[in-house]
Amino acid sequence: MQHIQIPDGVTVILASKSPRRKVLLGEMGIPFTTMTCDITETYPAVMHPSQAVRFLSEKKARAVAEIAPKNAIIIASDTMVEVDGEALGKPKSKEDAARMLWKLSGRHHNVHTGVCVMWGEKMLSDVDTTDVFFLPLDQKDIDDYIATGEPMDKAGAYGIQGRGGHLISHVNGHLDTVIGLPCDLLEEMLRNLLGQ
Repeated sequence: MQHIQIPDGVTVILASKSPRRKVLLGEMGIPFTTMTCDITETYPAVMHPSQAVRFLSEKKARAVAEIAPKNAIIIASDTMVEVDGEALGKPKSKEDAARMLWKLSGRHHNVHTGVCVMWGEKMLSDVDTTDVFFLPLDQKDIDDYIATGEPMDKAGAYGIQGRGGHLISHVNGHLDTVIGLPCDLLEEMLRNLLGQ
């Protein structure tokens, strides 16, 4: 990856609290700060999860742009796990986490991550999708994993970059999309935004 040239006087703001997104953006070699704005993460019920993540990433970017310094590039992202057309968000309880993990066991599902970059009046947004294949799980696998606490703040009740990686047989697509920030897509979008 060639270094992306951020213009002088321009700051880059990651509109996320996610430590995983911070690591991924840091690995791209782009200096940035973080800023978040509480939004209601709702979207029209007719939207497929792959459309919803784009909608929500744009919503997050617009909200942060309102409170950010004038000459800032905002990067926002949203990730959803989708199986059989159902979006699996963060589990509301241990029972909910178990329900999700049973649903994912021994089969594949999609992970959609929407990305939005915004600079002044310019806004670009897109979505990357990766197929994730789960190993067959039994009750002990699920109980042991939930006992770690890891599933409770993860969409779909698993973190592929943590202990949840042991539940996965393979992925077709980009691992960073599953983690929450598709870096190749983001780089392409930033280059388009900056005319590089």
